[in-house]
This record gives sequence, C-alpha cells and structure tokens, in this order.
Amino acid sequence: MQQQRSILDELKHQYKTGGMFMKLIFINVIVFLVINIIGVVGRLSGGGTQLLLDDIVYNLFTIQTGLKAFITHPWGLITSIFSHQGFFHLLFNMVMLYSFGRLFLQFFSQKRLFYTFLVGGIFGGLFEIGSHIFPTISTTSAIGASGAVMAIIIAVAVHKPQLELNLFGTFKVKLMIIAGVLFFVNFLSLGSEDGTAHFAHIGGAVLGYLSVQQLKSSTNIINMAQRFGDWFLSLFRNRPKLTVNKGDARRMSDEDYNQDKKLRQEHVDKILDKISKSGYESLTKKEKDFLFKQSK
Repeated sequence: MQQQRSILDELKHQYKTGGMFMKLIFINVIVFLVINIIGVVGRLSGGGTQLLLDDIVYNLFTIQTGLKAFITHPWGLITSIFSHQGFFHLLFNMVMLYSFGRLFLQFFSQKRLFYTFLVGGIFGGLFEIGSHIFPTISTTSAIGASGAVMAIIIAVAVHKPQLELNLFGTFKVKLMIIAGVLFFVNFLSLGSEDGTAHFAHIGGAVLGYLSVQQLKSSTNIINMAQRFGDWFLSLFRNRPKLTVNKGDARRMSDEDYNQDKKLRQEHVDKILDKISKSGYESLTKKEKDFLFKQSK
C-alpha cells in the first residue's frame, strides 16, 4: 500500500513537479506570509517598532511610483511583482495564474512562462511610474502580480485567439473575448481612485501582446530577456576546471593552449631524459601515467 505523504512532503512534491506557474505561486504565497508576519509582529509590538516594520515592508515590497522615490528604491520594480497584502488580492491573482499558467504551458515552455511573468510585471511597474505624466494621478505606490498575470493571459489569447474555454463549466467563450473584456475594463478604469493599479494591468497586457510577436526572432522581447537572464546567471555559475587532456583543449584560448602544450612538452623531455639515464623502471607511477597519457 502506498504511503500517504505528509503535508510538507506534498508541498515539496507540488513545488518540484507542478510546473513554473506552481513555483511562482509558492513564491508569492511565501512573500505574502512574510509581509503579514512582519505586520503581526509590528501590531503586537506597537509604537515605534510598528512604524519601523511598516516602513520596512513599504520600502522593500512595494514599487514607489513617484519618479524620485523610485530612483532611490529601484528594487521595488521586481519585489512588488511577488508581493500582496490582502488575502483576496493574492487569491484572485494566484487562481488566475494557476488557470492561465497551465494554459500557457500548452503552447510555450516553462522558461518562457517565467520571463513573460517577470517582464510583464516590470512593464506594469513602468506603466504605473509613467502614469504620473497625468496631473490627476496621485498614487505613490503599487503592489501585486496583476500586471504579470495579465501578460500571461494576453500572450495566450493573442497567440491562440480562436481558443475556447468552458466558462464556469457551462458555456464556451473564446479566450480572446475574455482577454478583451479584462483589458477594456482596466482601460476604462484608468484614473479612477479605486485602489487598483489599472496602469500596471495595461502595461502587463502590452507586454503580453509584444511577447508573441515574431516568436522566433532574436528581437522578440522575451527572447531578449531570456538571453540576458542566461548571461546574468552564467556570472554566478562555477566554470569547469581546465585540464591538460587534449579533448579539453577547445575550452582554452590559443595563448593558454600553447603555453600548456609547451609546459607538457618540457615535462615529457625531462622524463625521457631520465629514462635515457636510469631506465624506464626509475620512473615514478605519476611520471609513468603522465607519459602514457601524452602518448595517446
């Protein structure tokens, strides 16, 4: 009989096997818990401690949309994508990410899902900052993955406009219609003081559209983001050690290879000289092994 997994083991299993959308959900939930645990500690402590912790949360996890404030707190462009304060805000975004993330992976890779989510969130943040060109915009910060999720929805809808979904399991609706309604509801709400970052949603939608234009092109925005990400991560990876085997010579520069070849030849000459004077049996095991490798 199969042993039932514990809750912790089940969570680990879901994280490892659930796909990129599941990993993103886990990250968002963990950040949500951290923010709210800090909030609980602050409320219980009261006074100056609460003000300090609230200030830490505000500075670390939100994007400050005023240009001067953003310049001094640029990390918010990334951290705010994975942050939520309200439970229902988190729940709605994660349900949408789960639903449309699974749909996205029917047509694209796990890696592309991650970069569409990330760059979509960044576009959303930039649109919120840019919204301050309008004199009526007074918001000073934004938080949430809504723009990132919107990017995923629009990307799938534009890529497969005729795709139909069973809405509420009852009637079929084209995905493009659902995406269009979401876009225009947010567009018509721009400038309203309802506590929703509508500019971020529009920014995510714009990225979603751009992300599926000329998919195979090197100038596609997600392809460029992936190349940059690969390059950036390569800076932190351990480079393989160079060896003197001939098969590894291609990893070395011409200058390094020639220098290494010269040193090996000098070592071979010394061993051969030793053989001529004292015979083969005078060699150490290490010298015999080296000579054998060089003879191949």
